[in-house]
Amino acid sequence: MPAESRRVNDWRVQQPVRIAPSILSADFARLGEEVRAVDEAGADWIHVDVMDGQFVPNLTIGPAVVKALRPHTTKPLDVHLMISPADPFLDAFAEAGADILTVHPEAGPHLHRTIQRIKALGKRAGVSLNPATPAKALDYVLDDIDLILVMSVNPGFGGQSFLSGQLRKIEAIRKRIDASGKAIDLEVDGGIDAETARRAIAAGADVLVAGTATFRGGAGQYAANIAGLRG
Repeated sequence: MPAESRRVNDWRVQQPVRIAPSILSADFARLGEEVRAVDEAGADWIHVDVMDGQFVPNLTIGPAVVKALRPHTTKPLDVHLMISPADPFLDAFAEAGADILTVHPEAGPHLHRTIQRIKALGKRAGVSLNPATPAKALDYVLDDIDLILVMSVNPGFGGQSFLSGQLRKIEAIRKRIDASGKAIDLEVDGGIDAETARRAIAAGADVLVAGTATFRGGAGQYAANIAGLRG
């Protein structure tokens, strides 16, 4: 095995499955408190779903909310931009405190240029694939990204059921990441609960986004909810 591939495999062993609670399922009237609560309960990242009501059929939050949340946690803010166009807003979300900026190939005409801008801002760059978006959309950007997010529901709303057909895509992308010799995170978002988390992990995921499954039961339950997702 090449030395670089060995390093990536060693990195994967050292990296436990990370849980990124989606604040889409939090109590928006107490958002700062909710972020602090899941942070203290063991969340690894905080996942922020940004929706524009056009690229996806829902409208959520903007950079001002990300900026307001930044003081409430030291964990990475994993900002998923479900907006089109995304490019005009990259600087604002970076300045607001995002650590990871993830975009969709369909959200702009020049995916590579978008990734370059995210990296120039000093942020980790991710690409998200909707259920009908094939893995080949990554063909010419794999060397430039830090994260791949596979949507296991159609984006736009929380509480949807996991689309099991996406497991084949997760497996295929896992093989591509390992063959690349690069330490790229493979994140899965949508319908994640204790059962589907195990299936996603078995397919190769190492970051799980979970909203409903994390925030159910109130703050006293968050630690147990997060522990249950780790498998």
